[in-house]
Amino acid sequence: MTEATNLIVFQSDNHNRDLLGCYGHPVVQTPNLDRIAAQGARFTSAYCSSSLCCPSRASLATGLYPHQTGYWDNCLVYNGSHPSWARRVRDQGHTAVSVVKLHFRSTEDDNGFSEELAPMHIINGVGGLIMLLRWSGDEPRQGGQWKMYSTESGLGTSDYQDYDREISRLAIEWLTNEAPKHASPWVLYVSYTSAHPPFSVPQRFLDLYPEDEMPLPVAFKEGDRPEHPAYQHIRQTKGIKNLGSDDERTLRRIAAGYFGLVTHLDEQIGSVMDSASELGLMENTRLVYTSDHGESYGNHGLFGKCQLLETAAAVPLLMSGPGIAPGTVVDQTTSQVDLFPTIVESVGATPAEEDEQLPGTSLWPAMTGNETDRIGFGEYHASCSKNASFFLRRGKQKLIYHADMPRELYDLENDPNETRDLLLDTGDTHALKIADELEAELRQICDPEEVELRAKTDQKNRVNELGGNEVVSTQGALTRTPPPGAELTLAPTG
Repeated sequence: MTEATNLIVFQSDNHNRDLLGCYGHPVVQTPNLDRIAAQGARFTSAYCSSSLCCPSRASLATGLYPHQTGYWDNCLVYNGSHPSWARRVRDQGHTAVSVVKLHFRSTEDDNGFSEELAPMHIINGVGGLIMLLRWSGDEPRQGGQWKMYSTESGLGTSDYQDYDREISRLAIEWLTNEAPKHASPWVLYVSYTSAHPPFSVPQRFLDLYPEDEMPLPVAFKEGDRPEHPAYQHIRQTKGIKNLGSDDERTLRRIAAGYFGLVTHLDEQIGSVMDSASELGLMENTRLVYTSDHGESYGNHGLFGKCQLLETAAAVPLLMSGPGIAPGTVVDQTTSQVDLFPTIVESVGATPAEEDEQLPGTSLWPAMTGNETDRIGFGEYHASCSKNASFFLRRGKQKLIYHADMPRELYDLENDPNETRDLLLDTGDTHALKIADELEAELRQICDPEEVELRAKTDQKNRVNELGGNEVVSTQGALTRTPPPGAELTLAPTG
């Protein structure tokens, strides 16, 4: 049995797995996150369950995939109807406090926490409504997405960074004043808004990342990028222009802003880590770091998330503390759904009988050298998607299955940037065989077409509750959820 300790869970928003020093990035500076990896374990093949904020966060909370819960998008979100890991540990006498962007429906729901400090949930309990229109193919063009990346990256700041600093302050305050009061292990869940765009950062961060030295994204140009209809639909819906050589300066500026924002995030996490150490808590406290999903920032001619390539679906995952050997590297494929049983075990709580049906598994055996051959799985049913998509990874082979669109197959060992879809070569019978085998394995998890129908039916029903497509279509586009106290702004559509 794992030794029970306190636990600080750090979560970010929008952090591409490659953009950490400990994952080998030659430019991005993340000394504090690198410290967690050096003192503990780094997971090389971790994935989110769905590459959008709310469905991803719901999976992390419940240990269930979207097709098991119906938390499909940023409107149909976690509402407490499934038990969370926080509820599981709280109901067994442990304190579980959040200082965070939760992005659930409401504080009025039982999200499981003993206390929610400065919580961010979806707007007015309803979220960004126009994304629901994807059920009928009528989701409008949202040009504010491309505008945010192309014009708001670089010198500046945002209220998200102010909120990040407030999160750090409240976390440190809780560790100082409340943690000593608890005799049993506690969990402090600290979830930041960074590195979500806009990528506007102060000059001191841009000084670390000279624009003309920034690497260009992979396969961003028309002709080099993937032209699968799913990605064409994303570009059209997000209003992303066709990128070429004349956009290189903009892309380098976007990278500089994004990298700077990642370093800001790292600083905030470091401030909480340092305080926990100064307070003498680290001998009996573990740290976890992950993100809700990745960010494409121009790779494949895409921005944001909303798809299942590695840029969006892969996430960093680090863990350190008692019982974890420094410098551990775990290659076992892992998922956000594995964190539910891992967190419960870490603080000494006991899984309920119903938890035996959860698809995840505790990561403690893997961190102590007992890795197993596990699949990677994720799904997407939300904004900017014409149809449902799913991925299944077995070893280094990864299938992306699209409902009513062509499949994709990638060899992540020889093509980690996913620049060559092996199924485009119609004469490659070996690739076709692998794809068929992975699809058969995917269909053992769920029926993609049935899940696609169910998601769109739920979205249609919610739209009808709100007055129908015509009423919902008058809503502006939500490019980001404002932090507590900030004013909501919606971008025009069309």
